[in-house]
Amino acid sequence: MSIAKVMELSAESPESLEHAIRVGIKRASATVDHIQSAWVKEQNVKVEDGKITSYRVNMKVTFILKD
Repeated sequence: MSIAKVMELSAESPESLEHAIRVGIKRASATVDHIQSAWVKEQNVKVEDGKITSYRVNMKVTFILKD
């Protein structure tokens, strides 16, 4: 039997929402093993002078705890 844990994180990218998700998962993978899924809870953009300057996501990442 395995036990999973959920952590919440935010990630940002100047490129796109998809890139922000990838950046967040990649960074989480550097410190947490056995990531199983991610749920994107919120998406938003930062706007300056009428232009989008960055994309942000808040997500919940599920990973399996080691025995």
